[in-house]
Amino acid sequence: MNAPDDATATVEFVVRPPPLRTGPILIAYDGTPASEYALWQAGMLLSGRRALVVTVWKRGLGFELVELPTATLGLPPAQVDIRTALEIDRQVYEAAQQVAERGAALAREAGFEAEGLAVAEDVEVTIAETILRVALERDSEMILVGIEGRGRLGEVILGSTSRDIIRHAPCPVVVARMPPEKKIKT
Repeated sequence: MNAPDDATATVEFVVRPPPLRTGPILIAYDGTPASEYALWQAGMLLSGRRALVVTVWKRGLGFELVELPTATLGLPPAQVDIRTALEIDRQVYEAAQQVAERGAALAREAGFEAEGLAVAEDVEVTIAETILRVALERDSEMILVGIEGRGRLGEVILGSTSRDIIRHAPCPVVVARMPPEKKIKT
């Protein structure tokens, strides 16, 4: 049945602008060619803005690695050499610091006002969760991630870290896809 013309209702949708974020652009950087490509591409669009170049490293990985060889053979775990595990963690931390600083230097070359940050996270916590947490803590304006072009399959499937960041981000996400022809062949 049709309702009389005088009984029609009007529904208004009000779209409100999102809250203004005052933090830096968070650049997820792992030193891969895809993350460097994303950084340079974003620099062409967003230069002059503040950026935080974040590299995530896994705290406690040294202890995981000390037990790994015997566990994979079905043998009881080897006695953990704490000094070796701590040394591995120290080296992983230093490498992450270097990657973050290299990313920050590249970001400055690309036109950002950038600083690097190596973030320690437990082995069980995903890199995406860490990136999202830092974005919230720093009130990031947006998150930048780079992905490799993987041909037709890559058009359908994103890496799990990029996918999780896109799905759960508290702010806009810029994804820079490195075309397959830009990949460095090793």
